[in-house]
Amino acid sequence: MKISKDEKEALSTAIDKMNEGLDVFIQFYNEAEEDVPLVDFSDDTAKIIERAADSIGREKVSNKINTIVKEMLSFFDEKKD
Repeated sequence: MKISKDEKEALSTAIDKMNEGLDVFIQFYNEAEEDVPLVDFSDDTAKIIERAADSIGREKVSNKINTIVKEMLSFFDEKKD
């Protein structure tokens, strides 16, 4: 295939940009960590949480769950003292 000098430069620039983009993808892949949930909710519990989030808002439900879990597990901190 024959191409002009301008076309060759345009292709070279395009290849350079593709390589830069690929390098970014490779960097993201290499730095990625597996997302492991802290708690595995049962299907029933997950459904209840979803309904509550839809009803009163995700932030409010998250705050309530965090408060409850902190209170329930506070005895771990008490044992350290």
